[in-house]
Amino acid sequence: MQYEDIRAALDAIGQTQLLRFYEELSPSEQQSLLAQISATDFSCLSRFSEKDISRPAPHVSPIRTLTRGEIRKEEAQLKERGLALLREGRAAAVLLAGGMGTRLGMSGPKGTCDIGMSRPVYIFERLIDNLLINVRAAGRPVRLFIMTSEANDKATRDFFEAHAYFGYDADYIRFFVQDSAPAVDDDGKVLLETKSRIASSPNGNGGWFSSMHRAGLTDLLLAENVEYLNVFNVDNVLQNICDPLFLGAVDLRGADSGAKVVQKSSPDEKTGVMCLKDGRASVIEYYEMTEDMRHEKDEEGNYVYSFGVIGNYLFRLSSCLKALDARLPLHFAHKAVPHVDLSGRPVKADQPDGWKFEYFIFDILASLKDCLPFEIERDKEFAPVKNKEGNDSVATAQALCLKNGIEL
Repeated sequence: MQYEDIRAALDAIGQTQLLRFYEELSPSEQQSLLAQISATDFSCLSRFSEKDISRPAPHVSPIRTLTRGEIRKEEAQLKERGLALLREGRAAAVLLAGGMGTRLGMSGPKGTCDIGMSRPVYIFERLIDNLLINVRAAGRPVRLFIMTSEANDKATRDFFEAHAYFGYDADYIRFFVQDSAPAVDDDGKVLLETKSRIASSPNGNGGWFSSMHRAGLTDLLLAENVEYLNVFNVDNVLQNICDPLFLGAVDLRGADSGAKVVQKSSPDEKTGVMCLKDGRASVIEYYEMTEDMRHEKDEEGNYVYSFGVIGNYLFRLSSCLKALDARLPLHFAHKAVPHVDLSGRPVKADQPDGWKFEYFIFDILASLKDCLPFEIERDKEFAPVKNKEGNDSVATAQALCLKNGIEL
């Protein structure tokens, strides 16, 4: 789009302030700004007034989970069905890798974190190794889609190329950039991070499918008759990707989606748990739960809200396509947003002075017909790397890898 077209489009939504410093910019800066404006989805701005709407609290109730004991009884059948889906090319993997490793003391993509002990072993490498186990069992490659962000896209692509894609067939890997949402001030005006760049941030983990769709990748999935997408976070180095048991269970039950869950270590563990909200599958965060809810038990003495999500989901493609037309809840976060003021001076406030927009993956689950919570063994499939030290750190992940016979 040319300058005149972009200015007209911005005028239609009341955001021409984004071109305030245009004449001061170099030609390359001008083109960069116009390209960013052209690629930005401003549709969220029309919903800014929703931030002030008070919504009634949903009715929360327990959800039925497929437990490990039940899975063992059906293991042969579930595995056979899941492997058949993999052999037929009807499953693909989607790695959510848009984050940076700032909490780990890094300046690059989180997946480049080295968790090795006697040699370099990267998070990306561990995930590829995990996926290759099921690829080899099926006897054919699985399409792997890697979602990056504007901040780490080039570094992620370069890292994979430099490491020869860790032995994975590069023809089966596709990268795509997560859509960004603009940050606005209290009046709903989009802020400029610099004179030549919009203040923006990734639009949340619930934006993974719309980002794939905007990148044109759903056409590829449909052309190849892919039916299931295993979506997973970057930070769990033990997760079983395109797990035949998980695939088989969701498929044989005809569910729209599935979520891997683990038994909480205690009622007070600070993790989101699967539940029903107004009768639809969702997740309730620890801070949303009352003391009574955390300790509520069923007739057999089991905690009813005890299965925490691990960031590994299975979605039926046809259902995700239908959900594109659904109006997912938009979440508003009041935060300090670095930007430039009307005169172009940098502003870095100590208090929230702007708003960011996000979609949550839990809301995609709630928009679908149903979801199958699928219990896994915690120590075998859950080793998150989130913190530099303490719980869920490199050290705890290393210990769990060694416990499972993985050399680092």
